[in-house]
Amino acid sequence: MKLVLDTCIYSDFAEGLPDVVDLLAASGEHLFMPSVVLGELSYGFMKGSRRDFNERKLLQIIDELKMEIVTVDQHVARKYGIVYNSLVKKGKRIPINDVWIAACCMETGGTLLTRDKHFECVDQIEAIIMKSPPSSPL
Repeated sequence: MKLVLDTCIYSDFAEGLPDVVDLLAASGEHLFMPSVVLGELSYGFMKGSRRDFNERKLLQIIDELKMEIVTVDQHVARKYGIVYNSLVKKGKRIPINDVWIAACCMETGGTLLTRDKHFECVDQIEAIIMKSPPSSPL
């Protein structure tokens, strides 16, 4: 199965959450990461105190899992227009980066792996929407 990873799923995998690790091991024959997800991760790393560690870990995971990076090109841009237009017509709003992530997913023909329920309103892609992990007690 072709799986496209959303930002939250990469983060869960990097933390070793069993539901994500198991799903990628069982179903992730071809893994994709949109360049938009790389941007969101980079921003998060810049805000944190372990930037260098997190950047090295990201590169290591991409390499180990043989992830293909989906870049934004004219084909993805056209799909962005299709997704965004469809959402506007339905009166639905999702974060703009998620429109780009959906367009990248559409380009690969893969299934988006996410925890964000708002992808349910994107008709152009298949999505596996995982339940949020339980909160850890303080």
